[in-house]
Amino acid sequence: MKDSLVLLGRVPAHPDSRCWFLAWNPAGTLLASCGGDRRIRIWGTEGDSWICKSVLSEGHQRTVRKVAWSPCGNYLASASFDATTCIWKKNQDDFECVTTLEGHENEVKSVAWAPSGNLLATCSRDKSVWVWEVDEEDEYECVSVLNSHTQDVKHVVWHPSQELLASASYDDTVKLYREEEDDWVCCATLEGHESTVWSLAFDPSGQRLASCSDDRTVRIWRQYLPGNEQVCLAGVACSGSDPSWKCICTLSGFHSRTIYDIAWCQLTGALATACGDDAIRVFQEDPNSDPQQPTFSLTAHLHQAHSQDVNCVAWNPKEPGLLASCSDDGEVAFWKYQRPEGL
Repeated sequence: MKDSLVLLGRVPAHPDSRCWFLAWNPAGTLLASCGGDRRIRIWGTEGDSWICKSVLSEGHQRTVRKVAWSPCGNYLASASFDATTCIWKKNQDDFECVTTLEGHENEVKSVAWAPSGNLLATCSRDKSVWVWEVDEEDEYECVSVLNSHTQDVKHVVWHPSQELLASASYDDTVKLYREEEDDWVCCATLEGHESTVWSLAFDPSGQRLASCSDDRTVRIWRQYLPGNEQVCLAGVACSGSDPSWKCICTLSGFHSRTIYDIAWCQLTGALATACGDDAIRVFQEDPNSDPQQPTFSLTAHLHQAHSQDVNCVAWNPKEPGLLASCSDDGEVAFWKYQRPEGL
């Protein structure tokens, strides 16, 4: 199992500060990192080495917590503790901050683009989730402020093909939102975690959602559509036209500290976690398990992936098994995951 995750290289991405988050561009050729030094760095390859192509240092006054690429790959959004979100436009190898989104009362914790590229979501310590509309002139307008959570909202992520938004919070819940009659509404609340939910990831189909928590568990939630025969088989109550979500699997006993991030590979189905015990773990779904009660096997466990807390894991969208991670130690590491035989 130890040989299934091989180190390809490390870079000192944000020296003397934490590296908080990583995001691959849609082509899988560039990796954006952000950190406590208020900077964003863009990484690319030269030969077999990863080098810094650009440093974005003029946008934010405080820690940059999350970054996200637009589906077209021409824009990068950054969420900061200075309560703003910057939109950077890519011009060949240079990036220009073209818009700064304001309105949150304090730290912006996460930012995410909808698959269409026409919507952007942000969330904040102010307990709110904002949905922004992007027009053809690249103008951004807040079209909805959602106050469904009762505590700090840590993460937002969009469904891979639909305009369905999910958020994770310090209030131990996951919320799902969709547009209804020109406004956005909370259409589901997923309860089960016993402490802060830090991150979320949809599977490639969008029918399942993984969540990770301070309670040291990963939960897999499945969507059940009204009228679907699987609803009866799973004993799920569906009222009205909204889908219902049910926790169908809990991964517990694997992590010794808070799980800060989770990433579901869109190419292989592997599930990676970033943990406060300095480790990276990869899980693979057992192919013969019941879809209503799936089981996952731990297929890779690197105890000392970093010298401090691992904050983020990110699968490359084009190269199967290429995984990037970052840590409180300021480093970004690149790994190759080899799926064990028999899985």
